[in-house]
Amino acid sequence: MTKKEQFAIIYEQHQEKVFRMCKSYFKGEVNTANDTVQEVFIKIWQHLESFRNESRISTWIYRITVNCCLLHKRKSAVKKEIPMQELPDEIQLDYNPIEEEQLKKMYTCIGQLEATDRLIITMILEGMDYGEITDIIGITGDTLRVRIHRIKKKLTNCVQL
Repeated sequence: MTKKEQFAIIYEQHQEKVFRMCKSYFKGEVNTANDTVQEVFIKIWQHLESFRNESRISTWIYRITVNCCLLHKRKSAVKKEIPMQELPDEIQLDYNPIEEEQLKKMYTCIGQLEATDRLIITMILEGMDYGEITDIIGITGDTLRVRIHRIKKKLTNCVQL
């Protein structure tokens, strides 16, 4: 399989998850998330041959994603970017105002978490297993469980306010 074919498969399988992680990290700023996703896949293309198969490719990709998010955050702290308002991607026909308010409240609470906690909760919502999350974030399983417990407690307290 050629590098181009390998990359196409990787992009197809991981683009949506990488975007959701970036969007979560940048508190819903779609333009910033899109820019970071591009940076992630440029890095993947540049370093595809250096992947050593010591872990799953998804773990490697999400580690690159976390690093790119952190790098972009450092750069933008210097530039002070102004977030742009976005139109919704799609219109919901079965509108439920109570459910929408609950979701908004939850996402607001998630947005108030520190960056690493936002990444952890996003990966959990994506259905990643704890082992993969610990590899990506670089913490032990026990530390992850403690952080998840604290994140849940913070979110519960925030939503109940």
